[in-house]
Amino acid sequence: MSSLFPSLTDDPAAREALRFGDRSLTYRELAAAAGAVGARVRGRDRVAVWATPTLHTAVAVVGTLLAGVAAVPLNPKSGEKELGHIVADSAPAAVLAAPGADLPGVLAGLERIDVDVRAVGPVPAADAEDGDPALIVYTSGTTGPPKGAVLPRRAVAATLDALADAWRWTARDVLVHGLPLFHVHGLVLGILGPLRRGGSVRHLGRFTTEGVARELNDGATMLFGVPTMYHRIAEALPGDPELAEALAGARLLVSGSAALPVHDHERIAAATGRRVIERYGMTETLMNTSVRVDGEARAGTVGVPLPGVELRLVEEDGTPVTARDGETVGEIQVRGPNLFTEYLNRPDATAAAFTADGFFRTGDMAVRDPDGSVRIVGRKATDLIKSGGYKIGAGEIENALLEHPAVREAAVTGEPDADLGERIVAWIVPADPHAPPGLEELADHVARRLAPHKRPRVVRILDVLPRNDMGKIMKRALGTA
Repeated sequence: MSSLFPSLTDDPAAREALRFGDRSLTYRELAAAAGAVGARVRGRDRVAVWATPTLHTAVAVVGTLLAGVAAVPLNPKSGEKELGHIVADSAPAAVLAAPGADLPGVLAGLERIDVDVRAVGPVPAADAEDGDPALIVYTSGTTGPPKGAVLPRRAVAATLDALADAWRWTARDVLVHGLPLFHVHGLVLGILGPLRRGGSVRHLGRFTTEGVARELNDGATMLFGVPTMYHRIAEALPGDPELAEALAGARLLVSGSAALPVHDHERIAAATGRRVIERYGMTETLMNTSVRVDGEARAGTVGVPLPGVELRLVEEDGTPVTARDGETVGEIQVRGPNLFTEYLNRPDATAAAFTADGFFRTGDMAVRDPDGSVRIVGRKATDLIKSGGYKIGAGEIENALLEHPAVREAAVTGEPDADLGERIVAWIVPADPHAPPGLEELADHVARRLAPHKRPRVVRILDVLPRNDMGKIMKRALGTA
């Protein structure tokens, strides 16, 4: 099989590959350090990686992949119960961590391998096959214990090469981000992506708008972030001309992991002249669609299917949705080399996740515009509201609410209603806690922008919306808010 990282295996150069704060490695140094890791893990099925936002995590994962071994990234913020489940389920042969990192007791039974980023070892010869596991990434576990999605090496390569095509991503690009490294966004796209291209990445350690401005004004060409980060950028732009200049000069601004609200899109575009590109993926599928760099970056769309990805929308009974009218909602199903192979130790869940013809049931609901672009309207389980005979996606209502000046944050759910089946509930964090907007005001606002049947019937005021580490709103927690 071909190497995942040709720039490490084909005469690595002295140019910078990774930078975390004031610590950096050239491709030659990374090859040596990753080779030393590979020598220690070679021959094992899988190893865990204590995935802190550090140089050590990047070296650990790259070295593990070079050795043909699967890596299991562990979220350092996970509780001991969740970590215990992941360790018992994945049965890693060892855990890799930065020297001196304080590991929780639940990992005490594993062999510990400290990662020396200045170590020297030979780069292992690649003898893994395309279908061999590269990563086992655990889902968020919102509907039960987290499941381990087994991502083969071909999925990593296919996704990164498809994004290179869509974004014209080359070795000349320098990526900046502050994403966590236990998730596919920060690890696969944010670390392995630049290394596969032969470019470089500068990790902020912790996201700040000051760090973004500094790196983009110092030669970085691309920024990856989640909506929470871009919201902070939008808030800071009016008083930060340096940040506006930095974003205006970037080649590519990419948002993912959740929908970027339209009002943040527009504020950033107005201040910088640059539009943020959105893409759509999942742990199980890596990337499925993206706005292309030579396409139109319309707020609210996640673009078109990436090369090699087949995408269809289906009704609840499996009937294909053929309309491209921007209104007809269906569940997204995908097929392609970007998919995971199985949920580890869960043949039942694996079988249920796929259709008879090999499409993965994403559980995400979307519409397609006339040009084929996909617009996500929400999750089937939490964001599809059936009210008065209509199928309504929560996402478009949330975007409409966020355009109201009295609304800082918004989430939309459905709750049982004897007449409508479900009624639309708006959960609002007001811009001014002392003057929250009323139901009639918000209902009229939504009805004017969308349609009367999409207006909220209930408004609930909150101080803050519950979010996970990636900035996604945890809607299941709203029922107890």
